[in-house]
Amino acid sequence: MFTSLLTFLLLSQISFGQQNTSPYEWKWKRDGIWTGAAFAASAGGLLIISNKDSYSDEDLAQIRSEIDEINFMDRWVAGNYSENANKISDIPFALSFAAPFALLLDKKTRNHSGQLFGIYIESLATTSALFTITAGLSNRSRPYTYGTDAPLEQRKSITATRSFYSGHVAATATATFFAAKVYQDFNPDSPVIPYIYAGAAILPAAVGYYRMQAGQHFLTDVMLGYTLGALAGYYIPELHKKKNQSLSFQPIMDQNFYGENYQAISLTYQF
Repeated sequence: MFTSLLTFLLLSQISFGQQNTSPYEWKWKRDGIWTGAAFAASAGGLLIISNKDSYSDEDLAQIRSEIDEINFMDRWVAGNYSENANKISDIPFALSFAAPFALLLDKKTRNHSGQLFGIYIESLATTSALFTITAGLSNRSRPYTYGTDAPLEQRKSITATRSFYSGHVAATATATFFAAKVYQDFNPDSPVIPYIYAGAAILPAAVGYYRMQAGQHFLTDVMLGYTLGALAGYYIPELHKKKNQSLSFQPIMDQNFYGENYQAISLTYQF
């Protein structure tokens, strides 16, 4: 008599032991649109930058005359220029992009490398979009334009107009904080998490220091780049976390002790 009756039963299945599942979810429609829009915005920002006007001799003279009007946080950087410091800043900058690939050394993250690579690209694309649009719409002179040590051609170039804000620092912070956040989410009880975050914080700070010594950015440029990059690296993976990692529902069909078929909903809780 129960063969054709739809019966909803609540069955509890409690799984002990840790499964190698990802705490994140990737949705092709949502994330594809997000990433594509970020790349498009980056291209738009680069187009805006390319159409900016370069400085003339009169512009440079005006900039140098306004050196005393710079706020106290940035004043000490004005006039800096060092090609050597500029080259050194590129070292931790380049190393930072490899930081997330160190996650491949961890078995838990390695099993979900494709998913993590997608979220990583999405994070970098978001940071790139924010930076290029801001750099294109703003017109803050680089610190080296306040002095005469940098080559004249460099001081008059379009790149001299986009000090605000530091893209090097933003991208570095995105990469390092992404790596730290992902490791933490896959290994929440690991005792090395504080050290990983310390490394994540130091690398973009080093880039920022040398960018200022090179006369490429002011302190406030570095601070904003650091903040936005770290937020993207940390919170974009956070936004991809599954809403409830331990509780799941799924329909099942089976046969009871008396040989009667039934349909049910299985509640699975994993811890």
